[in-house]
Amino acid sequence: MNTLKGRYQNHQVDEENPYWISFSDIMAGLLVIFVLAAVALILELTQKSEQWDEAIKEIAKAEQVRKDLLREIEQELNAMNIPVKISDNDTVLRIPEDVLTFAQGRFDIPGDEKSQRIALDIGKVLFASITKDERWKYLDTIFVEGHTDRVPYRNRSIKGNWGLSTFRAISVWNYWNQTMDEGFRLDMLNNHLGKKLFSVSGYAETRPVPCSNAGSDINDRELCPTGILDEEESLRKNRRIDIRFTVRRPALEDYQAIKQALD
Repeated sequence: MNTLKGRYQNHQVDEENPYWISFSDIMAGLLVIFVLAAVALILELTQKSEQWDEAIKEIAKAEQVRKDLLREIEQELNAMNIPVKISDNDTVLRIPEDVLTFAQGRFDIPGDEKSQRIALDIGKVLFASITKDERWKYLDTIFVEGHTDRVPYRNRSIKGNWGLSTFRAISVWNYWNQTMDEGFRLDMLNNHLGKKLFSVSGYAETRPVPCSNAGSDINDRELCPTGILDEEESLRKNRRIDIRFTVRRPALEDYQAIKQALD
């Protein structure tokens, strides 16, 4: 009897308080949902973190390819007695004025055999190094950059020194593509997006070589231990061509999406 009475009493309590069963079920369900949501969030953050790591690796790989490319070009040309220099933190191949020079106020490559041969050899080495191991896949744009000295070029038809520097870059670019063999021309090369790899630009006198009379670094004794270059040398050294290599990078939207997911 006592046993039956106890069971009856428990049954009465359950019937009088049925919401306790529902509440415990709800709490258990919410706990499962919370755990699943936490797992999903962890997985998503892990995936975003892996994407971020992959983006960093791609940038590092591209930077290393550019550095190797420039070092190889420098070594190849130096071995051919064409002394070029690497500058701007391993991003620019500088062709000094004593390698490929321009006369005052002129934008055409000198017509002597030596200058023509040097210009052609530089183009050939560029093509061979860029296409080696498909390095172009890691590049965005290669700029052929023209520069001038600070003497004003008074020719309104080509916009003064800005036009003069740009025409110098165009002259080098056109010469390469007119003289290099078919199938080995630089204008055939595309970047990782399938767009033309090369472009030209002009900087007039705005980016002078270190220690020249137009520079802002002449008071830096570490960079310019002997002080400013003399007038003639300053002018000559700034009539030059630089070749700037830029690498591919993830789009800004990719960075923002990853950052938002990690915040």
